Amino acid sequence: MESLKTILYFSLFHYPLRLDEICSFSISKDCPKIEAELTELVAKKIIFRIEDYYYPVYDPGCLEKRKNGNKMAVDALVKAKERATLISKFPFVEAVGVSGSLSKGYYDKDSDIDFFVITRPGKLWISRTLLMLYKKLFLLNSRKYFCINYFMSSSSLEVEEKNRFTATEIKTLIPFEGRLVFEEFYKKNDWVSGLLGTYDPKLESVGIISKPGGVKIIEKLLDTKAGEQLDSLFKKTTVTFWKLKFRQMRSEDFKVALKSTKDISKHHPLNFQKKVINALNDKYDEIRINHNIELQREYV
Repeated sequence: MESLKTILYFSLFHYPLRLDEICSFSISKDCPKIEAELTELVAKKIIFRIEDYYYPVYDPGCLEKRKNGNKMAVDALVKAKERATLISKFPFVEAVGVSGSLSKGYYDKDSDIDFFVITRPGKLWISRTLLMLYKKLFLLNSRKYFCINYFMSSSSLEVEEKNRFTATEIKTLIPFEGRLVFEEFYKKNDWVSGLLGTYDPKLESVGIISKPGGVKIIEKLLDTKAGEQLDSLFKKTTVTFWKLKFRQMRSEDFKVALKSTKDISKHHPLNFQKKVINALNDKYDEIRINHNIELQREYV
């Protein structure tokens, strides 16, 4: 029951879904069949319908929260576009997109704008360090409109962790800058269609990055052996600091939540991916116990 899995997944974020949204996350895309399935689930009180939205519990307040968040997301997306353009001007940045709650069309007073950044190979840690310095010096380390916690180099575009969480993040990702790089990114991650159905990332409106003259000079100066050494130094320094700061974290969790390679930098100290997958499996267990419906478990 893929429709039930989708509803349960988004319920973890207190987000009721419409029929068209549920269909968009289905491999079959047979909306009449999915609607019939949902009608049956409602009749059995496994899920509830509130107006045109489906949710595991009857909670009109949750729907009102979603609607308000959808309205706030409109203005937040404008600001996200502005910040994405700014990020794209930094040295060695090749593409910028937005993930997290805003990419699903939701934003509230407690939300951050989560940016996904793709960099030139061999220069990821230089690019990341410059962006972090800008954030600390000019934004007073505020994450509100400048949360940059996932970097990937364009030579390593396939996401290693292939599960419902990462597939949902990729499918809902909003690409803003770096059209050609994003075209390759989606090709490398076409496995998402096997989990959540086909989709169109709509790259026609994605910008082509053009660097200011001063940035081009910086890139040329660092596109050397000294630049490679500097990139390695920034990586070593950052990872050493993280290992000290998060020394209580288990090694296997650190490798996923704070993945730090030449081509990947993730800063997710709360290990949100694992928490979401575990919480989703708990939902599946509740469905199995209360309604005798077996749902295949998810894996990190």
